[in-house]
Amino acid sequence: MSPLRPVVAVVGHRLDPEHYRVRDFLTRIAQPFDWYEAGSEDAEQLLGRHGATGEPLPVVIDGDASIVAATAAVLARAWDVPTMPSRAHYDVAIVGAGPAGLAAAVYAASDGLSTLLVESEAPGGQASHTAMIENFFGFPEGIGGAELARLAWRQAVGFGTDLVLLRGVVGHEVVPSGDVRFDLAGDVSVTSTIAIAAPGMEWRRLKVPGLEELLDRGVYYGAGRSEAFHCGGEDVTVIGAGNSAGQAVLELAKAGARVTMLVRGEDLSTSMSGYLVDRIEADRRIDVRLGSQVTEVDAEAERLSRVTVEDSGGRIEQRAAQAMFVCIGGVPRSGWAAGAGVQTDARGYVVTGPDLLAAGRRPADWPLERDPFTLETSVPGFFAAGDVRSGSTKRVAGAVGEGAMAVALAHRRLTELEGLP
Repeated sequence: MSPLRPVVAVVGHRLDPEHYRVRDFLTRIAQPFDWYEAGSEDAEQLLGRHGATGEPLPVVIDGDASIVAATAAVLARAWDVPTMPSRAHYDVAIVGAGPAGLAAAVYAASDGLSTLLVESEAPGGQASHTAMIENFFGFPEGIGGAELARLAWRQAVGFGTDLVLLRGVVGHEVVPSGDVRFDLAGDVSVTSTIAIAAPGMEWRRLKVPGLEELLDRGVYYGAGRSEAFHCGGEDVTVIGAGNSAGQAVLELAKAGARVTMLVRGEDLSTSMSGYLVDRIEADRRIDVRLGSQVTEVDAEAERLSRVTVEDSGGRIEQRAAQAMFVCIGGVPRSGWAAGAGVQTDARGYVVTGPDLLAAGRRPADWPLERDPFTLETSVPGFFAAGDVRSGSTKRVAGAVGEGAMAVALAHRRLTELEGLP
């Protein structure tokens, strides 16, 4: 079940990275919360009323309960969020609870298959950072990424999915029976007949001197939805030219920030949906700098204060910035693939189906008398869906479709296995 409560209160320091991660976790699971800056009069009064004055921060007030030194794991335990699988073997195990993984879980569980969905963070993947997805089929008014993930989470669990959060997969192996064994963090292992890899992508890192030291203290990867409401009246820089960057600048401008958008290319429309380009160009609160990039960051009192910007003509400018959001695309989470015998392309994306064939021929180590199914990897019965897959559309709707298709193909593999001696 979803752990959602009525509105909770959180007391912490805005610029403490650990406290930011609690805010980010709550935002990504669509848990409503009110933020109280530690040391403020309102925060002290709230802590006093709940007998939590002087307790380790951050403190989450949930009704009459005070959860001190809160982390995502602490909140999961307090709210009975499952973090352990309930059985040793499943028909289908899915890694990654982004749109592809959630869709696969919904369809697998609703078809009566015992289904495990493992996620190392919060449901929704990168989509959960998006304030509003306006071009998703069936939602003419748009839907927030975290809300879409929450609804899918509820639907998958309602059909019987065993959803395990905050527990990463540290290893995969095809065992002699043909099943896939998943080694989870915390010395836990499960096996499954069918495996679906949907771990998505992680943000590409920006290589700028001093940036890593300011991570989650003024510098954030992704749209930073949990930070946007703090940025009213501040100077904010957004780096990137894709839809994630476009959504971020619009959300920050709506919150009252003075937003500078830095784009390395010379045209937004080459990498961003037209409706976002139109809105950004029409918003006077947003200053778009084409052909520009950050070359240095500076801090005061251990928080971001300035960025150095260089344009394509070599001109250098220092600009005030209390926050910077980096949305420069991602790299596939496929470090596990080699250990599982799963083939990837030169960029690290998982290769599936017809793309595994060379001049119409199957891979030399492919053991079956048929070609790999459309979303099947180089390991029979091991499928890939969503952003991690080579050739995927890198869109939410496409990921959902691939998750559903992976389950349909899984049924074909299960039928095939039933016919084996």
